[in-house]
Amino acid sequence: MRLPPRHRSPVWALLCTFSWQELRRHPWRSLAAIMAVLLGVALAFSVHLINASALDEFSQAVRSVNGRADLELRAVRGGFDEALYPRVVQQGGTAEASPVLELNTLLLTAQAPAGVPLRLLGVDALRLAGVAPDLIPRPHAEADRLDMLRPGRVFLNAAAQALAPEATQVQVQTEAGPVPLQVAGTLAVTGPATAVMDIAAAQDLFDRVGQLSRIDVRLQAGVDHASYLAALKLPADVLAHEPADAGQQIDQLSRAYRVNLTVLALVALFTGAFLVFSVLSLSVARRTRQFALLGVLGLPPRERARLVLYESLLLGGLGSVLGLVAGTALAALALRWLGGDLGGGYFTGVAPSLRWSPAAALLYGGLGVAAALAGGWWPARAAAALPPAPSLKGLGDAPSTGQGGMAGLVLMAMAGLLALSPPWWGIPVAAYVSVAALLVGGIVLLPSLMAAIDGPVANALQRHLLPLLAVERARRMRGMASSAISGVVASLSLAVALTVMVSSFRTSVIEWLDRVLPAPLYVHLQGSQQASEVLTLPQDWLKKAAALPSVQSSSRLRVRALQLMPGRPKVTLIAKDQLDDSKGLPLQGRVLETPPGAIGLYVSEAMVDLYLARPGEDFGLLAKAFPHRDGDSTGPATRFFVKGIWRDYARQSGTVVMDRADYEALSGDAQVNDLALWPKAGVAESVVESELRALPSSQGGSSAPLALEVASSAEIRERSLKIFDRSFAVTYWLQAVAIGIGLFGVAASFSAQVLARRKEFGLLTHLGLTRRQILAVVAGEGLVWTCIGAMAGLLLGLAVAVLLVKVVNPQSFHWSMELHAPWARLLALCLATVAAGTVTAWLSGRAAVSRDAVSAVREDW
Repeated sequence: MRLPPRHRSPVWALLCTFSWQELRRHPWRSLAAIMAVLLGVALAFSVHLINASALDEFSQAVRSVNGRADLELRAVRGGFDEALYPRVVQQGGTAEASPVLELNTLLLTAQAPAGVPLRLLGVDALRLAGVAPDLIPRPHAEADRLDMLRPGRVFLNAAAQALAPEATQVQVQTEAGPVPLQVAGTLAVTGPATAVMDIAAAQDLFDRVGQLSRIDVRLQAGVDHASYLAALKLPADVLAHEPADAGQQIDQLSRAYRVNLTVLALVALFTGAFLVFSVLSLSVARRTRQFALLGVLGLPPRERARLVLYESLLLGGLGSVLGLVAGTALAALALRWLGGDLGGGYFTGVAPSLRWSPAAALLYGGLGVAAALAGGWWPARAAAALPPAPSLKGLGDAPSTGQGGMAGLVLMAMAGLLALSPPWWGIPVAAYVSVAALLVGGIVLLPSLMAAIDGPVANALQRHLLPLLAVERARRMRGMASSAISGVVASLSLAVALTVMVSSFRTSVIEWLDRVLPAPLYVHLQGSQQASEVLTLPQDWLKKAAALPSVQSSSRLRVRALQLMPGRPKVTLIAKDQLDDSKGLPLQGRVLETPPGAIGLYVSEAMVDLYLARPGEDFGLLAKAFPHRDGDSTGPATRFFVKGIWRDYARQSGTVVMDRADYEALSGDAQVNDLALWPKAGVAESVVESELRALPSSQGGSSAPLALEVASSAEIRERSLKIFDRSFAVTYWLQAVAIGIGLFGVAASFSAQVLARRKEFGLLTHLGLTRRQILAVVAGEGLVWTCIGAMAGLLLGLAVAVLLVKVVNPQSFHWSMELHAPWARLLALCLATVAAGTVTAWLSGRAAVSRDAVSAVREDW
């Protein structure tokens, strides 16, 4: 029987009222699902807004500095000979060419005497108008217009001025020490603290005479880039970059962090889908006779399914709208208080403003609605499949949502196959789908797990009435039980997975730090971590430090940045004294012998993935940084041999390690960034530190002590772990949100089920059970259900953790780690889940059995 079209509108108005009244009668169940969708949308949308705002601000700053150049000619390592510049100017097709010396140094102010990072650009002001107009110095009104060409003058952008407000003079750090510069004007450049001065003055000040960092080139209209570069014949150690390459570098470097953070934020939304499923499954089961009546009155199965889907749409729509509002507020607060990196450190120095995106709002709002509809799909099928006549007589119930063991096994198998898939576009898309398939498959198999566990338990409890009643109901109603605990299984499994993943990473980092910090003491100049190209330890000071009577031995370290490929993040080169296979490098696999005539290298795992630098093979890309040995341009190209792989958690874009003697012979660079020291036996580290700080240096004509940072390996270890914990602070919070939503969901589910069983409790009272015994049965049911849910969540969580540790992390960040499960913390999570479910069932049972037994079963008379 089907309703005529003229009767459908009044009926649907009645049905909408029916659904709305159902939601109003049980607000806590609905609130659990709405809150899950709300939090999922809010967290994911806020993470997107924060990252998008920071990336947009950074890209805008890059465009401001790079200007309208068609090509950027950059050195692979450090700088290149400025003799290339006249060739570029004279090359056919060149419209404008601007030479630039780019250095990272420190700005010393009264507020920050230790210095803050400053990007200093040496430019030819007369060449900027057609290439990078934002870099043109803007002298103060009272200043001389020629100040832009005079040494000792500097021009600051807004971010740099904010560090030294109203200052007429600032100090910048050089290798010879702090140098005062007169502030002669401003810049239009946006982004982090940036300063501009005359290029010749910058070369003199930083001992870079005859060197350039880059040449910005604007081509004549219609000139083909490839043909232009072929005619220019660039040296091997100079690469041509497109204008978009700089933005691509930070995008690639931060992409994995941003994507993983977004996926973690969607954990709450994933959990929300199961809570919607749980709420609507219980609602359909409770309203079996009402749906049956609608069927008898002529409402077809498809319309009954639509009714449930409309209810899920209402839940998802309310949660999504509220989530977008909350996400916008969260993003605004985070950008104001925390900046744009959320602990990742990719956008340090950038203070972005909120960029609200209607397209992103539609996307994440749509995800919330889709999650709710996905959660309501199976209950809608159950409502459509009800047999109207038997159900109306009380002889039929909602079809069990617990059937589908084969589907669960198929999903599990699919998860295993997807886990073997390589990353797509540099992102572990297949691995994320594998995680979702594993979780859904595990939850689909919940009824089978309940049957396997409850059967033997029930047989063992044949002589114990109350426990047997609790177990038998879970066994007989396993479909409904699965619906009730699906949300908590999803949230607990994800919480377990995140706990194991973070613990594995932290434990691996601790072991890694123990390997890479073999010396008791480490020394470098203040600020050299941010300005490694400028701030190096003086040679005379290094000799004096090594000769101290309190020092047994020392080891020097040189760190350089290499641009091996356009559009890729820079690779770090570490040149280390007496490179030893047995200490200082956490090596993976065996170490190969270096062939005669080659230079041996150790590469990080990222180098293998990004640059195919495989052990046992030559790494030809590095020859761009060192084209010829000892500067002989007529000799054969240097051969670099990869002899082993090491694990590097500090640098995601790749690291190459070579012996410092080889590096110095290739480059002629004898500079040192870090000094590792081993005190003599019985000498306290504090004694060595005092002697180092009192040690003078004659570099720059001054005999004053250097501004040193001296740290023990224990201090560096503690500081590194603090940075690690700060980076994962958002992960910890998302983990707490996921488990909180799950517990709230199981509380709402148990409350709804128990309150719907008042007639059953009345019948048990008539059969002679006391109120305390009924409450014991209810609490026992909660204990059985949540124990099975905790077991399933733990097992699924451990399986997901294996995927995160062994697949997602290597594909995202290009590093591996060992699996480490903190069993005490995992046990606490499971016990908290079991306790919450048991207590909630008991509290709900108190409300249900408080009514009079006769009135509770009146409908059955």
